[in-house]
Formats: sequence, structure tokens, C-alpha cells
Amino acid sequence: MGLRIDIQAIVANWRALASRAPTARTAAVVKADGYGLGAERVATALYQAGARDFFVALAKEGRALRPHLPEDAMINVLSGHMPGEDLTGLVPVLNSPEQFFRDRTMRPGQPFALQLDSGMNRLGMEAAEWTAIRSEALEAGPDFIMSHLACADEPDHPANAAQLAAFREMTAGCNVPLSLSATGGILLGADYHFDIVRPGVGLYGGMPFAQARQVVRLSLPVIQTREVHVGEFVGYGSTWIAGDTCRVATVAAGYADGILRALSSSGACLYADGVACPIVGRVSMDLVTADVSALSDVPAELDLICDQQPIDRVADFAGTIGYEILTALRQRYERTYL
Repeated sequence: MGLRIDIQAIVANWRALASRAPTARTAAVVKADGYGLGAERVATALYQAGARDFFVALAKEGRALRPHLPEDAMINVLSGHMPGEDLTGLVPVLNSPEQFFRDRTMRPGQPFALQLDSGMNRLGMEAAEWTAIRSEALEAGPDFIMSHLACADEPDHPANAAQLAAFREMTAGCNVPLSLSATGGILLGADYHFDIVRPGVGLYGGMPFAQARQVVRLSLPVIQTREVHVGEFVGYGSTWIAGDTCRVATVAAGYADGILRALSSSGACLYADGVACPIVGRVSMDLVTADVSALSDVPAELDLICDQQPIDRVADFAGTIGYEILTALRQRYERTYL
């Protein structure tokens, strides 16, 4: 089974999003192993394209990436300074007064950034916390101050304007680079761009960047094909029963490979040269079955993610989002970079 990753499409998506925010520095979010596609390869290609700012979730992700990027690449750790973590060569994004004082005590003079909570109530300092340490924090010289939008993929959601106003109020008078927007925020327009933008899922072909080039093709090898007669069932729990005699192919992948069990008889298909073959029966740990009756010849591989069924379409069938489909691909696939 093969996961084909178009690195140049990722670069093209980065450039396209950068062009939407021409007055800002365009970073790249490469957490979760580059959204499941290989952080080392993705970050190296984006560095060559001009990116100098990278974001990961955890220090261990940053440590793994650090040897593969030149010294002028900044690797920012969104979880901040956690106890016991080695932050050598990394920039923690400090989320609380506790993290700020821990970092300044243990790493005096080292680079750091700050995150403020503009209304998402997840990470970052709330207004009162920020007010209490603002002077000391600014005197210490953060590389940038950021926040994060909760509803940027819904352009008309009132939370966007509310968070923008809160972020502006909290950062008024700060002579420090500011960052508010990931992919969705970039698409909201110039008011949201500030000094640094942080595209993530849009780099990898996901919504809400509808103009993104497709990055991923996931092809699954066919193990066996059989004829299934009327009234016979396929898979665990006999949840799918043939209404007509058909041919069913079994492919070598399942939920152990990140193919969500929710895709079972969901309407999702496997594809052969653009021909849809509906998934039938339950997705199991290592196997998926599909009705290939529409094919005159069954190929050696069938595609789950392809032009006809991109990541967000797969996500719709699974009742989730493209992020989960992508990050679930960090499993047993052989990656081929185009």
C-alpha cells in the first residue's frame, strides 16, 4: 500500500497562502509529523521555498526536526515550556505565567514567544493574567505574541470579530510581532494577518482553503476478489448483505492504518481510474472490502484518497474533519514523495 505525497503541491499551497497575506511573514505548521505526511520532508521543502518559521505541538517533535533545518529556521513549540523538556534550539510559546517564570528562570536570555487567550479558552494567558505580567514579559523580549481563532473556518461567525477585538486590545502598545491566523484566518482578510501567519491544514490540501492543490493519494493493494451472491453478507457483524450478485475486493488496510471504522458502508468508495467502488461491510483492523462490480478488470490497487475523493470528502463520510483523516495516516504506509 502506498501513500503518495506531492511535495511541490505543498510548496505551491504555501506560496498561494503567503500571497493572501503579502504584508505578513508566512510560517508553516508541521506538527503531528507534518499532518501525517512527514515533517522532515515537508519542512525541508518549505525552507527551500523561503519559510523560516515552523510550528510543532511538542518539544520532542521540535527536537526530531531540529537537525534537518539550518540554524536560521525557528522551530516554535506550541505547548510551551513543560517541566523537564529539553528546549535546546527551540522556541517555546509560553501559555501561562507559570510557564513564563519557569522559562525565564531555567533559560535566561533564550528566545521565547507568548500566547494570549483571545476567547478560545484553550491555551494562552487570559486578560487578567496577561495584565499582571505584561511589563515583565515585554521587557524580557518575546520573539512574537500570538493567539488562535476558534471559528476561522466559518467566516461569518461572530467569534472571529470578537477574538480580533480582544487580541488587539490585549496587544495594544506592544512593540512585538503579532500572530493570530492559521489557514482560516488568512482567508478572513488583511485585518487578521498582523505580522506572522501560520498556515497548517491548507498546506496539505485541506479545507477551508478550497483552492488548495491536492497533496495526497492513498492507494491500497488488492489481496483477493470474490463473487458474493444474493443474500450473502460481507464482514464483521453481517452488517452488509448483497442485494444482487456482485464482486467484492478485499484490500490490505484498515483502522490500524488510519482508515476510520466510521467509513464502514458510509457511502465512501475506493476508486479505480475514476470509477467508484463503494465500501461495503465494516472496516476492520487490517482489511476493507469494496464492491468492484463496475470494473471490467480489478487493478492491483484501489484508491481511497484521490482527485475524486479528497481528504475532506472522506472526512464527510466518516463524520469528521480533514485534519483527522490526514493525521491518521501516520501508520504503516510506504511513503512516496513526488
